[in-house]
Amino acid sequence: MPLTREETDLLAACPLFRGVAEGELCHLSEQAERAEFDPGQVVYDPQHFRRCLGVVLSGQLQVKKGALAVSLLAPGDLFGAAALYSDEPEFAATITARRTSRCLMLDQRLVDRLLSGQRQIRENYLRYLTGRIRFLSGRLQALSQPGVEGKLARYLLSVGSGELTCAAMELCQRLGVSRASLYRAFSALEDSGLIVRTGKTITVLDPAGLEAVL
Repeated sequence: MPLTREETDLLAACPLFRGVAEGELCHLSEQAERAEFDPGQVVYDPQHFRRCLGVVLSGQLQVKKGALAVSLLAPGDLFGAAALYSDEPEFAATITARRTSRCLMLDQRLVDRLLSGQRQIRENYLRYLTGRIRFLSGRLQALSQPGVEGKLARYLLSVGSGELTCAAMELCQRLGVSRASLYRAFSALEDSGLIVRTGKTITVLDPAGLEAVL
């Protein structure tokens, strides 16, 4: 089944396939597996371990590490990179469908061929992994930072773009703090003119000031 125009655009925007010609994307989709998941169905976990990369084509997936909800995946997002070459499946995250979702699944052999034969994909993959390492390093630093204001400041600085859109409850889970503590930290940083909140979006106004909070 050929890709729809919307799916082609999603793949082209995916970090792994940026800059790859449309014809190559269509050929890739013919070699990969398409899978559909019902709400609540497990996509990927230590018991259903698959060495593959996945791209969300539609719907929404939830990523958990243990009992902690880590993030949500939307159409165009990539998953599975951390466990693709892992010999320890017990460290794989648990990914479940929050809505009816369709994914393009690339098994390890296909990824190997792409990395060896496509320079653009190889460079994209290295760039993506580097970004993930920086992100996870920032999260670990945020969790180890004493004080909720320090944790929040560290996490906001680790995002890199200067803007984060995230529900308060999800941010509480990421930082390991209570909602009340998070809102007090929000207020303190806003009163200091370091950040501004608009709905679920947090914009960093003064990165240097945030660094001084650490």
